[in-house]
Amino acid sequence: MVFYRLKDLIKAIRACKTHADERAVIQKESAFIRTSFKEENTELRHSNISKLLYIHMLGYPAHFGQIECLKLAASPLFSDKRLGYLGTMLLLDENQEVLTLLTNSLKNDLNHANMYIVGLALCTLGNIASAEMSRDLCSEVEKLLGSSNMYIRKKAALCAIRIIRKVPDLQENFIQRASSLLNDRNHGVLLSGITLITEMCLSSQETLLQFRKAVPVLVRHLKNLVSAGFSAEHDVTGVTDPFLQIKILRLLRILGKDDVESSEAMNDILAQVATNTESSKNVGNSILYETVLTIMETPSDNALRVLAINILGKFLSNRDNNIRYVALTTLNKSISLDVNAVQRHRNIILDCLRDADISIRRRALELSFSLINESNVRVLTRELLAFLEIADNEFKPSMTTKICLAAERFAPNKRWHIDTVLRVLKLAGNYVREEMLAAFIRLVTQTSELQGYTVQKLYTALREDISQESLTLAGVWVIGEYGDILVSGGSYEEEELAKEVSESDVIDLLESILAGPFANQVLREYIVTALMKLTSRFTSASSSERVKQMLAGFSTSIEVEIQQRAVEFTNLFQYDEIRPAVLERMPVMQIKETVIAGERLNSAASGNTGSQTSAPAGPSDQDLLLDLMGIGTSGGTTNAQISTGAPASSGNGPANNIDLLADLFGGSSVSSLPTASNPSAAVVSNLFAGIGSPAATSPPVSNAGANILDLLGGGMPAAAAPSTPAPAINRTASSNSNGSASAQSPAQKTFPVYSKNGLSIVFTPQRDSANPNVVNILATFNNDSGVSGGAINGVQFHAAVTKTQQLQMRPASSTEIAPGGNATQLLKIANPQKTPVRLRLKVVYTTVNHGAVTDLSEFAGFPDGAY
Repeated sequence: MVFYRLKDLIKAIRACKTHADERAVIQKESAFIRTSFKEENTELRHSNISKLLYIHMLGYPAHFGQIECLKLAASPLFSDKRLGYLGTMLLLDENQEVLTLLTNSLKNDLNHANMYIVGLALCTLGNIASAEMSRDLCSEVEKLLGSSNMYIRKKAALCAIRIIRKVPDLQENFIQRASSLLNDRNHGVLLSGITLITEMCLSSQETLLQFRKAVPVLVRHLKNLVSAGFSAEHDVTGVTDPFLQIKILRLLRILGKDDVESSEAMNDILAQVATNTESSKNVGNSILYETVLTIMETPSDNALRVLAINILGKFLSNRDNNIRYVALTTLNKSISLDVNAVQRHRNIILDCLRDADISIRRRALELSFSLINESNVRVLTRELLAFLEIADNEFKPSMTTKICLAAERFAPNKRWHIDTVLRVLKLAGNYVREEMLAAFIRLVTQTSELQGYTVQKLYTALREDISQESLTLAGVWVIGEYGDILVSGGSYEEEELAKEVSESDVIDLLESILAGPFANQVLREYIVTALMKLTSRFTSASSSERVKQMLAGFSTSIEVEIQQRAVEFTNLFQYDEIRPAVLERMPVMQIKETVIAGERLNSAASGNTGSQTSAPAGPSDQDLLLDLMGIGTSGGTTNAQISTGAPASSGNGPANNIDLLADLFGGSSVSSLPTASNPSAAVVSNLFAGIGSPAATSPPVSNAGANILDLLGGGMPAAAAPSTPAPAINRTASSNSNGSASAQSPAQKTFPVYSKNGLSIVFTPQRDSANPNVVNILATFNNDSGVSGGAINGVQFHAAVTKTQQLQMRPASSTEIAPGGNATQLLKIANPQKTPVRLRLKVVYTTVNHGAVTDLSEFAGFPDGAY
């Protein structure tokens, strides 16, 4: 059955009970329409196009009607033109060649005497104009911008926006006409003209400078709108033309950015809008929000910025979640402008942490961390810890990290810092990052006066709860290290009674953790090491015998690492004269930067590069020695400054390592390199054969050296020691005072990374000899004073890597580069999956000729598979 009217087709489709019935009706009607098009039936063309557009709206193919739409648009009848242009906009787009056939029809209709036909042509051109059509019809649209008919002026301004977007070079043709639209009394024309000028200013800086002269005109229009009385034509819930006010405010924000003169001209009207606009309805709130954005993005007065932040604070009390979300997001962006003004709304921001909407809680959490400083760290941290207790699990990883970092940066004293991290470990120990746990252990080792307090707190916490992994790891490590302090003067509270801690209580606790459901391999490794340390901390022979039995049970463990430790520790009991020295307390750990997500978190060390001493590049020999003692089982290395009674040298040469080993095994300090005449040093060199270069043959070692080998190898034959060690030329670099490389191989390649404004950066990569999965990259910064104009100051270099890699950055040798001088910085990239190294870089610096510069770039210039 054929339907001759659109109404009949709609009824038939709605009467279909299944999709199959609907498809059958559509297919029959589409076949009839195709036949009618082939027969050139002009009487049914209008009806057929209307039915075809309805079929297109339902999602069925209708492309075969494109040419018929063009024919209908060329018809002299207005009704046919309207339907033809509608079909053209729906069935065609700017990329189709058929569209070129429409250019002539559009040109004729743009010059038509009927304003509605001109409006149809402008509407069509503004929706589907291609770059070619824009160039061909630009002159007609420009002429229509000066039409005496306000309807045509409005449509022409909107069409000009499409032309500028397609061909930005054509905006010069519209500048004069657009300026005249600002003086139009009709709100519709004025709205379209301001939209056109906004688009032009965003696409061209030169145009923006020209239109800054129009700021007084815009201010006058806005003032008239704010002070105007009731107008039924433009009133929206008691506000006069809010759409026009928002467009004017947006354009003022663009024109006043980084321009003091323009900003001063609009300060009064912005204050008037901010104070007189009603905020009880969304119409007023939208105007206030645009006003706040304009104030924040222009160099406004401090009083005006405080007013804007107070408006945002008022938004936080609104019941509408959308308004509160917008307020929190804007406060996050504006906190750097006036922290004190935002601090006044701290209580209501903290209240948002308990909101039912998760997006509002997330934004409030970000803002709360931004508000932390020295004066309010106690209050805000207490509130954040209270929220951490009830927070969703997805919040906890980032919250634990940020709370620990805030405590590290703003802690009023060490005890408060330790209490805060302990509270975090108790509440969300399963979500604490490895870096934060390592930082807490460093804090404990550096705070000798609070080690007894910390070990008691951790012991009490583990008696109450062993389900939090990071809490258990920290507690086991600290108890193993300071168990003697716990037993000698420690106590814990049970049922409001203080009880003394005995050696058997400590071992019982560690045994219960091993038997518990939360013990994993890492935790068992920690406990095995802690138990062995306690044998040198405790005085009771029964405790040592009990630990020995427990270690014997692990000597058959299916976990190789645990089995190896158990066997080695069991053998160590045979050498009571050296066991206390081997298991003596760890030295104070060196402060180390925390690297998170490939970014350096360093807020205050940018100006102290001249006196800083940073850790050596790559895992050093001392790190490997520390790993022998049970440090580093959680995946990271800890660089410790170990004193042997003599001044520490600037490098990590063999002499330091021999001194360290001699100290560990109870021997005297050795100051010379291992030779054939020094059997003890020869054994040491062979014991850590993977650190240095291949050893040459030498006379047999003494019994003392054999005993050391028996200790770790169970009586295996002693190997020969080197007579003269070869220099470690394959090591990436010897560490100097700034952590950068001081010696390079002549064959190393350099890769240019950045060159602009007189600053050039090159990378010199090399694999780490101690770990083939690590790439050491030396970044060298050079200053071409002929371009920069003098010294380059405030140099900051940031980098980030892909998710499969990990990045650590050493401090730069200097943040100031003298004319013709250079600076260096060392980057270490762990790339275990051997994926191509890709870096996203951010460079911040200041030159004499170019001022402050911030540049972003990417680097992927290393050969595939090379690093």
